[in-house]
Amino acid sequence: METWTELREIQPRIINLLVRTLEKDRLAHAYLFEGTRGTGKKKVALHLAKSFFCGARQGTDPCMECPDCKRIEHGNHPDVHMIDPDGQSIKKHQVEHLQKEFAYRGVESAKKVYIVNHADLMTVGAANSILKFLEEPAAETLAILLTEQGSKVLPTIHSRSQNLAFAPLLRERFLEKLIEDGNSSTISSLLASLTTSYEGAQQMLEGDWIAQARSVVIQLMEEVYSRPSQVLFTLQEKWLPLFKERSEQEIGLDMILLWLRDLMYSKVGKVNSLTYVDQQNKLEQQALGSSQDVLGRKMSAVLQAKRHLTANVNPQLLMEKLLLNIQEG
Repeated sequence: METWTELREIQPRIINLLVRTLEKDRLAHAYLFEGTRGTGKKKVALHLAKSFFCGARQGTDPCMECPDCKRIEHGNHPDVHMIDPDGQSIKKHQVEHLQKEFAYRGVESAKKVYIVNHADLMTVGAANSILKFLEEPAAETLAILLTEQGSKVLPTIHSRSQNLAFAPLLRERFLEKLIEDGNSSTISSLLASLTTSYEGAQQMLEGDWIAQARSVVIQLMEEVYSRPSQVLFTLQEKWLPLFKERSEQEIGLDMILLWLRDLMYSKVGKVNSLTYVDQQNKLEQQALGSSQDVLGRKMSAVLQAKRHLTANVNPQLLMEKLLLNIQEG
């Protein structure tokens, strides 16, 4: 059960704005929360609903003990309505059902809240229907629309809502969340260095791909530095079959870049910032043979390879050239 203070650690700008609004009793009738998965949109929406309903509010924080707070917490408040996609979309009949519910007075007060998950998945009919709520809001109605893709929400909905953009999670908080989800610290550290999108991290976790990719990158970089005659064999036998799609190749290049950055961190004593947290000894050993200038040139070579990848250069030739550049450094 979060408080506004705890939620502020995740989204400081958003929470400060909402708390000031609650202090002045000037909540908007409709909000559009936009941000990648895992940035706390739904948590903030539910906490806002608690503050909206709670009759024993302590400042801006709901008491968490009254019937309103407890029922919202357990998802069974009669005047808080949640709309989720029915299959691949939110359909017009779902909004029409909501309209019917809102035609009645609140069960215990005049207040009502509705939260729309994945608002970008509303059909045209559903979006046009919900506009009626936004254009003619009831005095004590609060609408909260959640989306990961604000560009797919009708401009007319944007214009009738207060738009709040949720920032990606800070790396430290994102890392904590990944570990809380049951991922290992080594995989979580890599994912948190590659992305701050929860959805993006989940995609990389599918089928154990990220663990395999990490293993191949570590082997490849070890061979670059200690067994150069094996590099092209590993590239052919392990890298190319695993990094088939361009998106996977881009992630692979990012992983090599992170390894080189770790070498730089090892060089300057910033071991607490390592991505490959379990490879510290190996990194420190490799870092001994390269100056900061040399490592900088190697990192520039990876960035150049990423630019060439977008120009449809043959992936095998691109990687062979890159690995040669890193070896020669």
